[in-house]
Amino acid sequence: MSRQGRRAISYIGLILAVAAGYAVSFKHGMAAFEGQTLSYAQAVQFVAQTFTTTGYGAYAPWESTVMLVLVVFMQLSGVFLIFLTLPLFVVPWIEETLEADPPTSVDLEGHVVICGFGARDETLATELDAQGVEYVVLTDDRQMALDLSQDGWNAIHGDPESIEALERANASAARTVVLDESDERNATIALTVDEIAPDVQTVCFVEDPSLADYLRYAGADRVLSPRELLGRSLARNVVDTITSRLGEAVEIGDDYEIVEMPVQYGSELDGRSLAYTGVLEREDVNVVGAWFAGEFVGSIDPERRLSRNTVLLVAGPDEALESFRQRTVAGRDRQDVERVMVAGYGEVGTAVRQSLEQEDIDTRVVDLQDLPGVDVVGDAREEGTLQTAGIDESNALVLALADDTATVFSTLVAREASDEVEILARANETESIRKLYAAGADYVLALATVSGRMLAQTILDEDVMALDKQIDIVRTEAPAFVGQTLSSADIRAKTGCTVVAVQRDGDVISNPGPTFRIRTGDALVVVGEDTNIARFNEAANVAAAAS
Repeated sequence: MSRQGRRAISYIGLILAVAAGYAVSFKHGMAAFEGQTLSYAQAVQFVAQTFTTTGYGAYAPWESTVMLVLVVFMQLSGVFLIFLTLPLFVVPWIEETLEADPPTSVDLEGHVVICGFGARDETLATELDAQGVEYVVLTDDRQMALDLSQDGWNAIHGDPESIEALERANASAARTVVLDESDERNATIALTVDEIAPDVQTVCFVEDPSLADYLRYAGADRVLSPRELLGRSLARNVVDTITSRLGEAVEIGDDYEIVEMPVQYGSELDGRSLAYTGVLEREDVNVVGAWFAGEFVGSIDPERRLSRNTVLLVAGPDEALESFRQRTVAGRDRQDVERVMVAGYGEVGTAVRQSLEQEDIDTRVVDLQDLPGVDVVGDAREEGTLQTAGIDESNALVLALADDTATVFSTLVAREASDEVEILARANETESIRKLYAAGADYVLALATVSGRMLAQTILDEDVMALDKQIDIVRTEAPAFVGQTLSSADIRAKTGCTVVAVQRDGDVISNPGPTFRIRTGDALVVVGEDTNIARFNEAANVAAAAS
Protein backbone atom coordinates (compact mmCIF):
# COMPACT_ATOMS: atom_id res chain seq x y z
CA MET A 1 0.00 0.00 0.00
CA SER A 2 1.25 3.50 -0.82
CA ARG A 3 2.19 6.03 1.83
CA GLN A 4 -0.76 8.19 0.78
CA GLY A 5 -3.14 5.25 1.22
CA ARG A 6 -1.80 4.50 4.69
CA ARG A 7 -2.28 8.13 5.67
CA ALA A 8 -5.88 8.09 4.44
CA ILE A 9 -6.68 4.93 6.40
CA SER A 10 -5.11 6.44 9.52
CA TYR A 11 -7.20 9.56 9.08
CA ILE A 12 -10.43 7.58 8.71
CA GLY A 13 -9.53 5.60 11.82
CA LEU A 14 -9.02 8.86 13.72
CA ILE A 15 -12.44 10.14 12.62
CA LEU A 16 -14.14 6.94 13.78
CA ALA A 17 -12.33 6.97 17.14
CA VAL A 18 -13.22 10.63 17.77
CA ALA A 19 -16.84 10.05 16.74
CA ALA A 20 -17.15 7.06 19.08
CA GLY A 21 -15.67 9.05 21.94
CA TYR A 22 -18.04 11.94 21.32
CA ALA A 23 -21.07 9.61 21.19
CA VAL A 24 -20.21 8.04 24.53
CA SER A 25 -19.52 11.45 26.09
CA PHE A 26 -22.78 12.91 24.77
CA LYS A 27 -24.88 9.91 25.95
CA HIS A 28 -23.51 9.95 29.49
CA GLY A 29 -23.42 13.77 29.65
CA MET A 30 -27.11 14.00 28.80
CA ALA A 31 -27.90 11.45 31.56
CA ALA A 32 -25.74 13.12 34.19
CA PHE A 33 -26.38 16.82 33.54
CA GLU A 34 -29.71 16.93 31.72
CA GLY A 35 -31.49 13.93 33.25
CA GLN A 36 -32.25 12.41 29.84
CA THR A 37 -31.55 8.83 28.83
CA LEU A 38 -30.44 8.35 25.21
CA SER A 39 -29.56 5.25 23.27
CA TYR A 40 -26.14 4.87 21.62
CA ALA A 41 -27.88 5.09 18.24
CA GLN A 42 -29.33 8.51 19.16
CA ALA A 43 -25.92 9.65 20.41
CA VAL A 44 -24.23 8.53 17.18
CA GLN A 45 -26.91 10.34 15.16
CA PHE A 46 -26.20 13.53 17.09
CA VAL A 47 -22.46 13.24 16.45
CA ALA A 48 -23.07 12.65 12.72
CA GLN A 49 -25.26 15.76 12.56
CA THR A 50 -22.55 17.72 14.35
CA PHE A 51 -19.73 16.57 12.06
CA THR A 52 -21.73 17.17 8.88
CA THR A 53 -23.26 20.47 10.11
CA THR A 54 -26.71 19.34 8.94
CA GLY A 55 -28.25 20.78 12.12
CA TYR A 56 -30.42 19.32 14.83
CA GLY A 57 -33.83 20.70 13.87
CA ALA A 58 -35.86 21.37 17.03
CA TYR A 59 -33.72 19.00 19.05
CA ALA A 60 -31.60 21.05 21.50
CA PRO A 61 -32.37 19.67 24.95
CA TRP A 62 -29.18 20.68 26.75
CA GLU A 63 -29.29 23.50 29.30
CA SER A 64 -26.33 22.87 31.60
CA THR A 65 -23.07 24.70 31.11
CA VAL A 66 -21.09 21.48 30.84
CA MET A 67 -23.23 20.19 27.98
CA LEU A 68 -23.19 23.52 26.19
CA VAL A 69 -19.37 23.56 26.32
CA LEU A 70 -19.23 19.92 25.19
CA VAL A 71 -21.53 20.54 22.23
CA VAL A 72 -19.62 23.64 21.13
CA PHE A 73 -16.31 21.74 21.34
CA MET A 74 -17.78 18.87 19.33
CA GLN A 75 -19.05 21.26 16.67
CA LEU A 76 -15.74 23.09 16.25
CA SER A 77 -13.55 19.98 16.28
CA GLY A 78 -15.94 18.18 13.92
CA VAL A 79 -15.74 20.98 11.35
CA PHE A 80 -11.94 20.98 11.61
CA LEU A 81 -11.63 17.22 11.18
CA ILE A 82 -14.09 16.90 8.32
CA PHE A 83 -13.69 20.05 6.23
CA LEU A 84 -10.14 21.23 6.89
CA THR A 85 -8.11 18.03 7.11
CA LEU A 86 -10.18 15.89 4.73
CA PRO A 87 -8.59 17.41 1.57
CA LEU A 88 -5.11 16.73 2.99
CA PHE A 89 -5.58 13.00 3.45
CA VAL A 90 -8.62 11.49 1.78
CA VAL A 91 -8.81 13.53 -1.44
CA PRO A 92 -5.24 12.69 -2.58
CA TRP A 93 -5.91 9.04 -1.78
CA ILE A 94 -9.10 9.07 -3.86
CA GLU A 95 -7.28 10.80 -6.72
CA GLU A 96 -4.48 8.23 -6.57
CA THR A 97 -7.00 5.41 -6.53
CA LEU A 98 -8.88 6.76 -9.54
CA GLU A 99 -5.72 7.63 -11.46
CA ALA A 100 -4.80 5.37 -14.36
CA ASP A 101 -1.92 2.99 -13.77
CA PRO A 102 1.09 3.23 -16.10
CA PRO A 103 1.92 0.20 -18.26
CA THR A 104 4.25 -2.35 -16.66
CA SER A 105 5.26 -4.54 -19.59
CA VAL A 106 5.75 -4.60 -23.36
CA ASP A 107 5.79 -7.24 -26.05
CA LEU A 108 8.58 -6.04 -28.34
CA GLU A 109 11.60 -7.54 -30.06
CA GLY A 110 14.63 -5.86 -31.62
CA HIS A 111 13.79 -2.73 -29.64
CA VAL A 112 15.82 -0.38 -27.44
CA VAL A 113 15.29 -0.39 -23.67
CA ILE A 114 16.02 3.02 -22.12
CA CYS A 115 16.59 2.79 -18.35
CA GLY A 116 15.88 6.27 -16.99
CA PHE A 117 14.77 9.29 -18.94
CA GLY A 118 16.17 12.79 -19.51
CA ALA A 119 16.70 15.41 -22.21
CA ARG A 120 19.29 13.34 -24.07
CA ASP A 121 16.91 10.39 -24.12
CA GLU A 122 14.30 12.61 -25.78
CA THR A 123 16.84 13.21 -28.56
CA LEU A 124 17.51 9.47 -28.78
CA ALA A 125 13.79 8.63 -28.90
CA THR A 126 13.29 11.14 -31.71
CA GLU A 127 16.13 9.52 -33.63
CA LEU A 128 14.71 6.05 -33.10
CA ASP A 129 11.27 7.19 -34.28
CA ALA A 130 12.85 8.64 -37.41
CA GLN A 131 14.50 5.31 -38.22
CA GLY A 132 11.44 3.24 -37.34
CA VAL A 133 13.15 1.52 -34.39
CA GLU A 134 10.87 0.71 -31.46
CA TYR A 135 11.88 1.54 -27.91
CA VAL A 136 10.57 1.46 -24.34
CA VAL A 137 11.45 3.71 -21.41
CA LEU A 138 11.81 1.81 -18.12
CA THR A 139 11.62 4.00 -15.02
CA ASP A 140 10.84 3.44 -11.35
CA ASP A 141 9.21 6.88 -11.19
CA ARG A 142 5.53 5.96 -11.41
CA GLN A 143 4.36 9.48 -12.24
CA MET A 144 6.99 9.91 -14.95
CA ALA A 145 6.02 6.58 -16.53
CA LEU A 146 2.37 7.62 -16.47
CA ASP A 147 3.05 11.09 -17.89
CA LEU A 148 5.28 9.74 -20.66
CA SER A 149 2.72 7.08 -21.55
CA GLN A 150 -0.10 9.62 -21.68
CA ASP A 151 2.07 11.92 -23.85
CA GLY A 152 2.56 9.19 -26.44
CA TRP A 153 5.93 7.81 -25.34
CA ASN A 154 6.34 4.06 -25.00
CA ALA A 155 7.08 3.85 -21.26
CA ILE A 156 6.58 1.30 -18.49
CA HIS A 157 6.87 1.45 -14.72
CA GLY A 158 9.43 -0.73 -12.97
CA ASP A 159 12.79 -0.76 -11.20
CA PRO A 160 15.55 -1.06 -13.85
CA GLU A 161 17.81 -2.69 -11.26
CA SER A 162 15.46 -5.67 -10.88
CA ILE A 163 15.42 -8.76 -13.05
CA GLU A 164 11.62 -8.77 -13.06
CA ALA A 165 11.32 -5.27 -14.52
CA LEU A 166 13.95 -5.92 -17.21
CA GLU A 167 12.18 -9.13 -18.15
CA ARG A 168 8.87 -7.24 -18.43
CA ALA A 169 10.72 -4.82 -20.74
CA ASN A 170 11.80 -7.92 -22.73
CA ALA A 171 15.45 -6.88 -22.43
CA SER A 172 16.66 -10.32 -23.55
CA ALA A 173 15.11 -9.69 -27.00
CA ALA A 174 16.29 -6.07 -27.30
CA ARG A 175 18.97 -4.82 -29.68
CA THR A 176 20.38 -2.42 -27.05
CA VAL A 177 19.84 -1.51 -23.42
CA VAL A 178 20.63 2.15 -22.60
CA LEU A 179 21.59 3.03 -19.03
CA ASP A 180 20.89 6.64 -18.07
CA GLU A 181 20.63 6.64 -14.30
CA SER A 182 23.32 7.66 -11.78
CA ASP A 183 26.76 6.09 -12.22
CA GLU A 184 26.16 3.78 -9.24
CA ARG A 185 22.74 2.64 -10.45
CA ASN A 186 24.08 2.17 -13.98
CA ALA A 187 26.64 -0.29 -12.63
CA THR A 188 23.94 -2.30 -10.86
CA ILE A 189 21.68 -2.28 -13.93
CA ALA A 190 24.59 -3.37 -16.14
CA LEU A 191 25.21 -6.36 -13.87
CA THR A 192 21.53 -7.29 -14.00
CA VAL A 193 21.37 -7.00 -17.79
CA ASP A 194 24.52 -9.07 -18.13
CA GLU A 195 22.88 -11.76 -16.00
CA ILE A 196 19.67 -12.09 -18.03
CA ALA A 197 20.80 -10.92 -21.48
CA PRO A 198 24.59 -11.27 -21.85
CA ASP A 199 24.46 -11.01 -25.65
CA VAL A 200 22.53 -7.71 -25.73
CA GLN A 201 24.57 -4.54 -26.30
CA THR A 202 24.65 -2.28 -23.23
CA VAL A 203 25.45 1.42 -23.63
CA CYS A 204 25.64 3.85 -20.73
CA PHE A 205 26.57 7.41 -19.86
CA VAL A 206 29.06 8.21 -17.12
CA GLU A 207 29.04 11.53 -15.31
CA ASP A 208 32.38 10.90 -13.58
CA PRO A 209 34.87 9.68 -16.23
CA SER A 210 37.05 8.11 -13.53
CA LEU A 211 34.28 5.53 -13.00
CA ALA A 212 34.16 4.43 -16.64
CA ASP A 213 36.29 1.32 -16.09
CA TYR A 214 34.03 0.13 -13.27
CA LEU A 215 31.02 0.36 -15.55
CA ARG A 216 32.85 -1.71 -18.14
CA TYR A 217 33.71 -4.27 -15.49
CA ALA A 218 29.99 -4.40 -14.63
CA GLY A 219 29.18 -5.35 -18.21
CA ALA A 220 28.65 -2.10 -20.14
CA ASP A 221 29.81 -2.54 -23.75
CA ARG A 222 30.06 1.19 -24.48
CA VAL A 223 30.60 3.96 -21.92
CA LEU A 224 30.03 7.50 -23.13
CA SER A 225 31.18 10.66 -21.36
CA PRO A 226 28.78 13.45 -22.42
CA ARG A 227 31.01 16.37 -21.45
CA GLU A 228 34.00 14.96 -23.28
CA LEU A 229 31.81 14.46 -26.35
CA LEU A 230 30.63 18.05 -26.04
CA GLY A 231 34.20 19.35 -25.85
CA ARG A 232 35.29 17.43 -28.93
CA SER A 233 32.24 18.62 -30.86
CA LEU A 234 32.93 22.23 -29.92
CA ALA A 235 36.53 21.84 -31.04
CA ARG A 236 35.46 20.35 -34.35
CA ASN A 237 33.18 23.29 -34.99
CA VAL A 238 35.96 25.71 -34.07
CA VAL A 239 38.14 24.18 -36.76
CA ASP A 240 35.31 24.33 -39.31
CA THR A 241 34.53 27.93 -38.36
CA ILE A 242 37.92 29.64 -38.28
CA THR A 243 39.80 27.79 -41.03
CA SER A 244 39.35 27.45 -44.76
CA ARG A 245 39.47 23.68 -44.52
CA LEU A 246 36.40 21.59 -45.33
CA GLY A 247 34.88 20.00 -42.26
CA GLU A 248 34.06 16.34 -41.83
CA ALA A 249 32.04 15.17 -44.80
CA VAL A 250 29.71 12.26 -45.42
CA GLU A 251 30.72 10.48 -48.60
CA ILE A 252 27.87 9.50 -50.88
CA GLY A 253 29.98 8.19 -53.75
CA ASP A 254 33.57 8.20 -54.97
CA ASP A 255 33.49 11.95 -55.59
CA TYR A 256 30.30 13.26 -54.01
CA GLU A 257 30.05 14.50 -50.44
CA ILE A 258 27.83 16.42 -48.06
CA VAL A 259 29.50 18.92 -45.76
CA GLU A 260 28.70 21.84 -43.45
CA MET A 261 30.07 25.28 -44.27
CA PRO A 262 29.85 28.03 -41.62
CA VAL A 263 29.58 31.52 -43.11
CA GLN A 264 32.42 33.47 -41.49
CA TYR A 265 32.13 37.08 -40.42
CA GLY A 266 33.51 39.34 -43.16
CA SER A 267 33.42 36.64 -45.86
CA GLU A 268 32.05 37.18 -49.34
CA LEU A 269 28.72 35.59 -48.41
CA ASP A 270 28.29 37.43 -45.09
CA GLY A 271 25.21 39.62 -45.49
CA ARG A 272 24.43 38.23 -48.96
CA SER A 273 21.68 35.89 -50.18
CA LEU A 274 21.79 32.55 -51.98
CA ALA A 275 20.51 34.30 -55.07
CA TYR A 276 23.63 36.49 -54.96
CA THR A 277 25.95 33.49 -54.67
CA GLY A 278 24.74 32.01 -57.97
CA VAL A 279 24.87 28.57 -56.37
CA LEU A 280 21.24 27.94 -57.31
CA GLU A 281 22.22 27.96 -60.99
CA ARG A 282 25.18 25.64 -60.52
CA GLU A 283 24.80 21.94 -61.33
CA ASP A 284 27.84 20.77 -59.37
CA VAL A 285 26.92 22.24 -55.96
CA ASN A 286 23.60 21.83 -54.17
CA VAL A 287 22.69 23.77 -51.02
CA VAL A 288 20.54 21.23 -49.21
CA GLY A 289 19.62 23.52 -46.33
CA ALA A 290 21.06 25.80 -43.68
CA TRP A 291 21.01 26.55 -39.98
CA PHE A 292 20.08 30.10 -39.06
CA ALA A 293 20.89 30.78 -35.38
CA GLY A 294 20.61 27.06 -34.70
CA GLU A 295 17.31 26.54 -36.55
CA PHE A 296 17.46 24.30 -39.61
CA VAL A 297 15.69 25.40 -42.79
CA GLY A 298 15.45 22.79 -45.52
CA SER A 299 14.02 24.92 -48.28
CA ILE A 300 15.79 28.27 -48.16
CA ASP A 301 14.27 31.44 -49.56
CA PRO A 302 16.79 32.52 -52.26
CA GLU A 303 16.54 36.12 -51.00
CA ARG A 304 17.19 35.29 -47.33
CA ARG A 305 20.36 36.92 -46.10
CA LEU A 306 23.21 34.78 -44.84
CA SER A 307 25.13 35.89 -41.78
CA ARG A 308 27.83 34.88 -39.33
CA ASN A 309 25.54 32.46 -37.49
CA THR A 310 24.51 30.69 -40.72
CA VAL A 311 25.83 27.20 -41.45
CA LEU A 312 25.18 25.96 -44.99
CA LEU A 313 24.64 22.28 -45.73
CA VAL A 314 26.18 21.72 -49.17
CA ALA A 315 26.47 18.66 -51.40
CA GLY A 316 28.74 18.20 -54.40
CA PRO A 317 32.07 16.89 -55.74
CA ASP A 318 35.10 17.54 -53.55
CA GLU A 319 36.70 20.04 -55.94
CA ALA A 320 33.51 22.08 -56.31
CA LEU A 321 33.00 22.10 -52.53
CA GLU A 322 36.55 23.33 -51.97
CA SER A 323 35.95 26.16 -54.42
CA PHE A 324 32.63 27.17 -52.85
CA ARG A 325 34.12 26.97 -49.34
CA GLN A 326 36.50 29.83 -50.13
CA ARG A 327 33.52 32.15 -50.55
CA THR A 328 32.41 31.47 -46.98
CA VAL A 329 35.86 32.21 -45.49
CA ALA A 330 36.87 35.64 -44.20
CA GLY A 331 39.88 37.30 -45.79
CA ARG A 332 41.27 38.76 -42.57
CA ASP A 333 44.99 38.85 -41.84
CA ARG A 334 44.56 37.17 -38.50
CA GLN A 335 42.76 34.27 -40.18
CA ASP A 336 46.16 32.66 -40.71
CA VAL A 337 47.00 32.87 -36.99
CA GLU A 338 44.38 30.36 -35.84
CA ARG A 339 44.34 31.31 -32.16
CA VAL A 340 41.46 30.29 -29.90
CA MET A 341 40.54 31.39 -26.38
CA VAL A 342 38.85 28.82 -24.12
CA ALA A 343 36.91 30.13 -21.11
CA GLY A 344 36.34 27.43 -18.48
CA TYR A 345 38.76 24.58 -17.86
CA GLY A 346 36.57 21.79 -16.60
CA GLU A 347 36.00 18.54 -18.45
CA VAL A 348 34.54 20.31 -21.48
CA GLY A 349 37.24 22.96 -21.68
CA THR A 350 39.98 20.37 -21.28
CA ALA A 351 38.55 18.30 -24.15
CA VAL A 352 38.35 21.42 -26.33
CA ARG A 353 42.00 22.32 -25.72
CA GLN A 354 43.27 18.80 -26.30
CA SER A 355 41.36 18.52 -29.58
CA LEU A 356 42.53 21.93 -30.81
CA GLU A 357 46.16 21.20 -29.96
CA GLN A 358 45.92 18.04 -32.06
CA GLU A 359 44.98 20.36 -34.94
CA ASP A 360 48.01 22.59 -34.17
CA ILE A 361 45.73 25.48 -33.20
CA ASP A 362 47.13 27.79 -30.53
CA THR A 363 44.86 28.00 -27.46
CA ARG A 364 44.75 30.26 -24.41
CA VAL A 365 42.72 29.13 -21.41
CA VAL A 366 40.88 31.39 -18.96
CA ASP A 367 39.51 30.11 -15.67
CA LEU A 368 38.61 31.41 -12.23
CA GLN A 369 41.06 28.99 -10.59
CA ASP A 370 44.81 28.82 -11.01
CA LEU A 371 44.89 25.26 -12.32
CA PRO A 372 47.62 23.51 -14.32
CA GLY A 373 47.04 24.47 -17.95
CA VAL A 374 45.27 27.77 -17.18
CA ASP A 375 46.98 30.72 -18.90
CA VAL A 376 44.93 33.60 -17.48
CA VAL A 377 43.23 33.50 -14.08
CA GLY A 378 40.10 35.62 -14.11
CA ASP A 379 36.38 35.90 -14.71
CA ALA A 380 35.27 35.51 -18.33
CA ARG A 381 32.29 37.74 -17.51
CA GLU A 382 34.66 40.72 -17.17
CA GLU A 383 35.90 42.51 -20.27
CA GLY A 384 39.27 43.19 -18.66
CA THR A 385 39.90 39.46 -18.32
CA LEU A 386 39.04 38.84 -21.95
CA GLN A 387 41.31 41.69 -23.07
CA THR A 388 44.18 40.34 -20.97
CA ALA A 389 43.68 36.91 -22.53
CA GLY A 390 43.90 38.44 -26.00
CA ILE A 391 40.38 38.44 -27.38
CA ASP A 392 41.41 40.98 -30.04
CA GLU A 393 44.03 38.59 -31.38
CA SER A 394 41.84 35.49 -31.21
CA ASN A 395 39.86 33.98 -34.05
CA ALA A 396 37.36 32.33 -31.74
CA LEU A 397 36.23 32.22 -28.14
CA VAL A 398 34.88 28.95 -26.75
CA LEU A 399 32.70 29.45 -23.68
CA ALA A 400 32.90 26.13 -21.82
CA LEU A 401 31.44 27.44 -18.56
CA ALA A 402 29.36 25.14 -16.36
CA ASP A 403 26.57 27.68 -15.72
CA ASP A 404 24.26 28.84 -18.53
CA THR A 405 23.55 32.20 -16.89
CA ALA A 406 27.27 32.95 -16.70
CA THR A 407 27.66 31.84 -20.32
CA VAL A 408 24.93 34.21 -21.51
CA PHE A 409 26.50 37.15 -19.69
CA SER A 410 29.99 36.25 -20.93
CA THR A 411 28.62 36.18 -24.48
CA LEU A 412 27.26 39.71 -24.08
CA VAL A 413 30.59 40.96 -22.73
CA ALA A 414 32.64 39.18 -25.42
CA ARG A 415 30.49 40.45 -28.27
CA GLU A 416 30.80 44.00 -26.95
CA ALA A 417 34.56 43.56 -26.66
CA SER A 418 35.01 42.24 -30.22
CA ASP A 419 32.83 42.25 -33.33
CA GLU A 420 35.11 39.88 -35.20
CA VAL A 421 35.72 37.03 -32.78
CA GLU A 422 33.64 33.92 -33.40
CA ILE A 423 31.83 32.93 -30.20
CA LEU A 424 31.05 29.25 -29.68
CA ALA A 425 29.13 28.46 -26.49
CA ARG A 426 28.21 25.43 -24.44
CA ALA A 427 24.62 25.16 -23.17
CA ASN A 428 23.53 22.77 -20.45
CA GLU A 429 19.82 23.39 -21.01
CA THR A 430 18.19 23.55 -24.43
CA GLU A 431 16.15 26.54 -23.21
CA SER A 432 19.37 28.57 -23.09
CA ILE A 433 20.15 28.16 -26.79
CA ARG A 434 17.97 31.02 -28.04
CA LYS A 435 19.22 33.31 -25.28
CA LEU A 436 22.82 32.67 -26.28
CA TYR A 437 22.15 33.37 -29.95
CA ALA A 438 20.30 36.54 -28.97
CA ALA A 439 23.28 37.58 -26.82
CA GLY A 440 25.61 37.35 -29.83
CA ALA A 441 26.87 33.78 -30.01
CA ASP A 442 27.70 32.47 -33.46
CA TYR A 443 27.29 28.84 -32.55
CA VAL A 444 25.68 27.08 -29.58
CA LEU A 445 26.00 23.43 -28.65
CA ALA A 446 23.64 21.76 -26.15
CA LEU A 447 24.92 18.95 -23.93
CA ALA A 448 21.71 16.93 -24.22
CA THR A 449 21.73 17.11 -28.04
CA VAL A 450 25.31 15.90 -28.38
CA SER A 451 24.75 13.05 -25.91
CA GLY A 452 21.53 11.90 -27.54
CA ARG A 453 22.97 12.05 -31.04
CA MET A 454 26.10 10.13 -30.07
CA LEU A 455 23.95 7.49 -28.43
CA ALA A 456 21.76 7.21 -31.53
CA GLN A 457 24.81 6.91 -33.76
CA THR A 458 26.16 4.13 -31.53
CA ILE A 459 22.90 2.19 -31.61
CA LEU A 460 21.84 2.75 -35.21
CA ASP A 461 25.24 3.01 -36.89
CA GLU A 462 23.70 5.83 -38.93
CA ASP A 463 25.18 8.62 -41.03
CA VAL A 464 24.95 11.95 -39.24
CA MET A 465 26.30 15.31 -40.27
CA ALA A 466 27.37 16.12 -36.74
CA LEU A 467 26.50 15.13 -33.21
CA ASP A 468 25.04 18.55 -32.50
CA LYS A 469 22.63 18.83 -35.42
CA GLN A 470 19.63 16.58 -35.81
CA ILE A 471 20.15 15.96 -39.51
CA ASP A 472 20.19 12.43 -40.86
CA ILE A 473 21.34 10.97 -44.13
CA VAL A 474 19.55 7.78 -45.14
CA ARG A 475 20.06 5.46 -48.08
CA THR A 476 16.91 3.51 -48.77
CA GLU A 477 14.62 2.20 -51.45
CA ALA A 478 11.30 3.99 -51.76
CA PRO A 479 8.63 1.59 -53.13
CA ALA A 480 5.85 4.18 -53.01
CA PHE A 481 7.76 6.48 -55.40
CA VAL A 482 8.81 3.89 -58.00
CA GLY A 483 7.80 5.01 -61.49
CA GLN A 484 7.49 8.67 -60.48
CA THR A 485 9.80 11.54 -61.30
CA LEU A 486 11.25 13.58 -58.46
CA SER A 487 9.02 16.42 -59.58
CA SER A 488 5.82 14.37 -59.46
CA ALA A 489 6.83 12.67 -56.19
CA ASP A 490 7.29 16.14 -54.68
CA ILE A 491 9.33 14.67 -51.85
CA ARG A 492 10.54 17.95 -50.38
CA ALA A 493 7.06 19.45 -50.15
CA LYS A 494 5.54 16.26 -48.70
CA THR A 495 8.28 15.38 -46.22
CA GLY A 496 10.69 18.29 -45.88
CA CYS A 497 13.55 16.04 -47.04
CA THR A 498 15.88 16.52 -50.01
CA VAL A 499 17.05 13.79 -52.40
CA VAL A 500 20.73 14.60 -52.99
CA ALA A 501 21.74 11.47 -54.88
CA VAL A 502 20.51 8.10 -56.12
CA GLN A 503 22.46 4.85 -56.06
CA ARG A 504 21.62 2.72 -59.12
CA ASP A 505 23.36 -0.48 -60.17
CA GLY A 506 26.46 0.38 -58.14
CA ASP A 507 26.75 3.92 -59.53
CA VAL A 508 25.91 7.20 -57.81
CA ILE A 509 23.79 9.72 -59.68
CA SER A 510 24.52 13.00 -57.93
CA ASN A 511 22.13 15.92 -57.69
CA PRO A 512 19.32 14.32 -59.78
CA GLY A 513 17.04 16.80 -61.51
CA PRO A 514 13.25 17.11 -61.32
CA THR A 515 12.75 14.89 -64.39
CA PHE A 516 14.72 11.99 -62.88
CA ARG A 517 12.49 8.91 -62.74
CA ILE A 518 12.80 6.48 -59.82
CA ARG A 519 13.16 2.81 -60.71
CA THR A 520 12.79 -0.41 -58.75
CA GLY A 521 16.01 -1.10 -56.87
CA ASP A 522 17.08 2.56 -56.72
CA ALA A 523 18.41 3.65 -53.33
CA LEU A 524 17.59 7.27 -52.64
CA VAL A 525 20.09 9.25 -50.59
CA VAL A 526 17.89 11.56 -48.53
CA VAL A 527 18.86 14.36 -46.15
CA GLY A 528 16.54 15.83 -43.54
CA GLU A 529 15.76 16.45 -39.90
CA ASP A 530 14.79 13.50 -37.74
CA THR A 531 11.06 14.23 -37.85
CA ASN A 532 11.16 14.78 -41.61
CA ILE A 533 13.01 11.50 -42.15
CA ALA A 534 10.20 9.79 -40.27
CA ARG A 535 7.68 11.41 -42.65
CA PHE A 536 9.75 10.29 -45.64
CA ASN A 537 9.89 6.69 -44.40
CA GLU A 538 6.11 6.69 -44.05
CA ALA A 539 5.41 8.39 -47.40
CA ALA A 540 7.91 6.18 -49.27
CA ASN A 541 6.66 2.98 -47.61
CA VAL A 542 10.22 2.22 -46.51
CA ALA A 543 9.00 -0.57 -44.23
CA ALA A 544 7.90 -2.52 -47.29
CA ALA A 545 11.37 -2.17 -48.80
CA ALA A 546 12.97 -3.42 -45.60
CA SER A 547 10.72 -6.47 -45.46
